[in-house]
Amino acid sequence: MANSLQIIASVLMQSARKVQSEEARGHLQDAHHRVMSIAAVQRHLAVSSLGDIALRPYFVQLCESLAASMISDPNALSIEVTVDDSVVAANKSVSLGLIVTELVINALKHAFPGHARGKIAVDYRSNGPDWNLSVEDDGLGMPTGDQRAKAGLGTGIIEALAKHLGAGIEVLRSDPGVAITISQNRELSGLRHTPAA
Repeated sequence: MANSLQIIASVLMQSARKVQSEEARGHLQDAHHRVMSIAAVQRHLAVSSLGDIALRPYFVQLCESLAASMISDPNALSIEVTVDDSVVAANKSVSLGLIVTELVINALKHAFPGHARGKIAVDYRSNGPDWNLSVEDDGLGMPTGDQRAKAGLGTGIIEALAKHLGAGIEVLRSDPGVAITISQNRELSGLRHTPAA
């Protein structure tokens, strides 16, 4: 399946180079990044002989794949992954991986315009059945009011996956940057703030 996804990704990138419309090119490039990330997910799951997945190497591989396809200068922009020793069922790992993919793509697209320097931090910790996944950047922050971005495909994917996992979404604006947290625990279970994508 990963090979098939790579073929699709190649076709998408070739199409992106040919189209004249900047908007269409952007959509095709976004689709390419998503497909490449899903291919990385599939490769990781294929080499795992167990039904459960260790999240640390999984998230590291996923973010390395995103960085390789989307970051032109790794000395200026980096993705840092911090994960505890959590091991989860394969189907849950796919949902978590897709959430990470969407949040990292969102940060790379919106937080660092031009050639800005910065860092994206991915963090996952669990305590029994409770868990907390956050993706934080030190970019320009989230616009408010009339400048706020419309909810896009990424937002819909994140909300649907979080709902599937029974988790809440919290968006925190910091100075600088934005932190988005997906949590399943007693304190945050009711939060449903929407990240821009």
